[in-house]
Amino acid sequence: MKSAISWDIFCRVIDNYGDIGVCWRLALDLASRGCPVRLWVDDARALDWMAPGAVHGAYAGVQVLDWQQMRDAGTVCELSHSDVLLEGFGCEIASEYLAWHFAKPAPRVGAHQLAADWINLEYLSAERYAQAAHGLPSPLLHGVAQGRTRHFYFPGFTRSSGGLIREHGLADQQLAFDARAWLAQFGIAGTTRRMSLFCYEPPALAELLHRLQHDPAPTQLLVTAGRAAAAVRQVLAGHGSASEMQARAQLGSLEIRFLPELSQTGFDRLLWSCDLNFVRGEDSLVRAIWANKPFVWQIYPQDGGAHHGKLLAVLDALQAPASWHKFHLAWNHLATPLPTLEHTNWHNAVLNAHTKLLEQSDLTTRLIEFVVGAVPGVLRPTETR
Repeated sequence: MKSAISWDIFCRVIDNYGDIGVCWRLALDLASRGCPVRLWVDDARALDWMAPGAVHGAYAGVQVLDWQQMRDAGTVCELSHSDVLLEGFGCEIASEYLAWHFAKPAPRVGAHQLAADWINLEYLSAERYAQAAHGLPSPLLHGVAQGRTRHFYFPGFTRSSGGLIREHGLADQQLAFDARAWLAQFGIAGTTRRMSLFCYEPPALAELLHRLQHDPAPTQLLVTAGRAAAAVRQVLAGHGSASEMQARAQLGSLEIRFLPELSQTGFDRLLWSCDLNFVRGEDSLVRAIWANKPFVWQIYPQDGGAHHGKLLAVLDALQAPASWHKFHLAWNHLATPLPTLEHTNWHNAVLNAHTKLLEQSDLTTRLIEFVVGAVPGVLRPTETR
């Protein structure tokens, strides 16, 4: 049954690549389970380094198409109809495509009509409203899709949510992973305490670097390309410590290594290789959880401090101890000063959260069950609340 379901996933790249990152992981995971996917994206440039070869069909079961082709009747009419439409984060599918798609009867799997054939994949949240709204239908009352129903799907940390993306065999890959060999390709060696940095521009970054520089214990800080590297170089330039082109810098006990752009697979392995991971946004938060290592998450800042409640809800869902909680608030510019970095004491909390989440089914499994109308413990989309 599952292998018969085909998907159109739609993604508009707003900023920071989190949207395309999540949509690509989902597309790849669906394809690995026998579900063919067409990924429509308005800016596929990030896939050049995130998933090399993706736009040229290098990944079985996933076809990447340009967003503008949805409005080309000649192109669209040559396509087969997919069973499920999935909008990434309310990106709004072109009306021309909806008119063509919904001109056919509702999709069926075998003898059964799908329980949901139009999904709006929402942002990850641990807030109560997300669980309450997960799975709710939204009938279309006007427009080319009038009479059809779109359903809200909220990823989350509980059994009553949409779950978290987790590929089959991920744990086995981690067990077989050789961090020393992977790091060697970047000329990185040694058994020093190692941290990764994937961030926006946290105001506390300068203070963190200063502390690591003067810490008696040596630290390797592996900095990802892009905004994180630019933020670190800006701090270093202010102290006359590094030029823009340097691949590494040594400040007292702190060795900074600037990494090239990493694919999603490479980023996962970076997290597996470190003792502490600084991550940002939605996709890397989930990957940090699966890495099963202490981490600090920088949430995307929103006007009016709207992100504050979302951050607190995630920390509560992970049952973060007081010291971990306080460091997160300071790192996200919601408190001062920056507390002591006690990441070794956070390991048990991370391990407990990781174990509990592994006991739940993953997002892709739940999503397929939701579409076919078989979600254990959750109302089916055809039912009312």
